[in-house]
Amino acid sequence: MARRRGWGGRPPGDDAEASRRIIAAAVELIGRTGAEISIADVAESLGVIRQTVYRYFPSADALMTAAAMASVDDFLDRLTAHVSGRTDPVDAMTEGVVYTLAEVRRTPHLAILLSSSYPNAHPDSLTSEAAQAFGMTMIRRFDVDWAVHGYDEAALRELVEYTLRTMQSFFLSPGDPPRSEDELRRYLRRWMGTAISAQSPPSR
Repeated sequence: MARRRGWGGRPPGDDAEASRRIIAAAVELIGRTGAEISIADVAESLGVIRQTVYRYFPSADALMTAAAMASVDDFLDRLTAHVSGRTDPVDAMTEGVVYTLAEVRRTPHLAILLSSSYPNAHPDSLTSEAAQAFGMTMIRRFDVDWAVHGYDEAALRELVEYTLRTMQSFFLSPGDPPRSEDELRRYLRRWMGTAISAQSPPSR
């Protein structure tokens, strides 16, 4: 590994440490500014040149996604606590979506992962592999016995895709005026809940 300069006088010991420190710097910048960041911003904060950051992340989008993924554990813990004890899939998914939509507006790291409202975000960001993996991790933390309700792995992945697409519509067009949380909850139970309940439980 080539010798690195900068890094606040503490060069990383290996490539893994360098990558972690770049992501940590990006997380800190996003949290402080609440906005999209550039490779140049991160490089400047670390005291390195842009090419050093590009060595580990080929684009700003790749770095933004890595920073977002590194920041979601705390959100998942809060979400898990919020839906704890909800064993009905409609109830759990409705509360999960309402909570996530509210958190995205307050948490820039989560918005980067789940919202296509950022200037350079790809329109399909909500159905990307990273977003899908996030969604699967999210619903597996719920206290729902998905198999009892007829959901195998393929059905769960389709449910995640459907839910992400539903959330994307609210990111792009929240309404004028936006629904309150109670109004949104009623709306989701009526329409999204019907789709979730359509999955047939396994025959006995």
